[in-house]
Amino acid sequence: MSSVVALRPEGLAVPPVLEVDRLAIGYRDRDQLHRVVHDVSFAIHPGEIVALVGESGSGKTTTAQAVIGLLPANGQLEHGAIRLNGTDVAGWSDKRFDGIRGSTVSLIPQDPTSSLNPVRTVGEQVAEILRIHRRVERRLLDERVVELLARVGLSQPELRARQYPHELSGGMKQRVLIAIAIALQPALIIADEPTSALDVTVQKRILDLIDELRLAFGTAVLLVTHDLGVASDRASRIVVLQGGRIQEQGPTPELLRQPRSAYTRQLLSDAPSLALAAFRLERPPAGPALQDQSEFAIVVEDLVHEFAIGGARGTVFRAVDGVSFRVRRGTTHAIVGESGSGKTTTIRDVVGFRQPTAGRILIEGTDLAGLRGEALRRFRRRIQLVYQNPFGSLDPRQTIFEIIEEPLRNFEPLEASERKRRVSEILARVGLPGAVLQRRPHALSGGQRQRVAIARALVLEPQVLVLDEAVSALDVTVQAQILQLLERLQAELGLTYLFISHDLAVVRQIADTVSVLQHGRQVDSGRVEEVFLRPRSPYTRELIDAIPGKRNSHLVQTPTPGLLQQAS
Repeated sequence: MSSVVALRPEGLAVPPVLEVDRLAIGYRDRDQLHRVVHDVSFAIHPGEIVALVGESGSGKTTTAQAVIGLLPANGQLEHGAIRLNGTDVAGWSDKRFDGIRGSTVSLIPQDPTSSLNPVRTVGEQVAEILRIHRRVERRLLDERVVELLARVGLSQPELRARQYPHELSGGMKQRVLIAIAIALQPALIIADEPTSALDVTVQKRILDLIDELRLAFGTAVLLVTHDLGVASDRASRIVVLQGGRIQEQGPTPELLRQPRSAYTRQLLSDAPSLALAAFRLERPPAGPALQDQSEFAIVVEDLVHEFAIGGARGTVFRAVDGVSFRVRRGTTHAIVGESGSGKTTTIRDVVGFRQPTAGRILIEGTDLAGLRGEALRRFRRRIQLVYQNPFGSLDPRQTIFEIIEEPLRNFEPLEASERKRRVSEILARVGLPGAVLQRRPHALSGGQRQRVAIARALVLEPQVLVLDEAVSALDVTVQAQILQLLERLQAELGLTYLFISHDLAVVRQIADTVSVLQHGRQVDSGRVEEVFLRPRSPYTRELIDAIPGKRNSHLVQTPTPGLLQQAS
């Protein structure tokens, strides 16, 4: 690895690559301009990573878009300077920015799937940036493309260059975007939530890659993230934004050790990966499995699920291979693993959406294998599913009242007044005011929508709730609020949770027991603290090692209740 190091502001007198000075940005809505970024100032020096941290709506992405000249059409830079290598680019036209995008400043976008053209090969898309800036002779273009794909760690780069984006995994697509971003060795790379859509181990590899390239080329990196764990691991300095204003900024160790603002203290306390307490030991231990089946709300024994593939007779893909676990009533069991591990197939079998190839599933003593038709439909009221994305799982045409009421209409012949009472009661239980009932989903925040999804699942009074990545799409503070809500509901209603996640930091916080899946097989299982402290499989150890925030978690002080109340 290169010996290039980050040149800190307090170090050598080297001018910054980027200076943002009293930047103010607004969005025009008809005749009004709504300011969303207020007098933001910070700088990044060569070889340095600076993280912009904050929740959705904090102004971090808008600030990053302004730096590279990609504000939406209704965005307006009101005042301030953006100096790239000493040149103020604030107010530049799109055409002028075209001359420096890729060569001076590059962007690694958040979603690798939507950021690549599905009808062009990977090689064509990497070559385009080289062709636009005429940096490589045409006869050498293919060779340079393969070099770049190899540089970002893609196996068989010649093959990848000929493939289309749909033929690559999410991590591979993100490496392609990084290859495009570094093709011209720009002075500054803006990484806008570059790993938020990726599994934790893939996330670590991508962040390691960005770090290696930074060291090799002395590139400055502006890392935009809502994950304080990622920022604490990777950034030399952190800028905390809330409501478009900087709450504080400074060297990472100092900010973690002595945060000055209540908002930063709240972010630190809400980040699962930065929590000082390693395990939730306040719950009674689950103990050894008993033979008495009545102890368990969920029993899964030797589950196998195969899919026919390729149209060939007898050719099958085994997505789940011999998975077994039991979940005691009133506890939480987590299923973790990367994409393709078999998590989703397992839970679809558990909730009765599919029939497994082999094995047995008991829910509250009922064997799913014997259920068909109306019996299966009636069974589903006892086990409800909360989906990952609160933005896509609610019908945008319905009011919140209609969304929560719908399961009652489907399952119970109740009078309208009784349905209204049940809806209002469950809405209050999930912490939402009655005023939201006549609104539609678009008028609610992400956290409010997920509370609605939980209310809809609970209105039928099920015994078991299956939570499929139910907090992964939420900001860290909203995520913490939903996890606290789930714990409270479990204590009040005696619910049993099956919690599916790729985030081991969250699992460590909420679950009693855990199953770790890899390629459809269960490679670890048991009490959470046992699995985390003494993992049996190398894969589980890799997942645990990939949890962000571990490098500097020792610097974070446990907030006192008074500070948390002040911050909230």
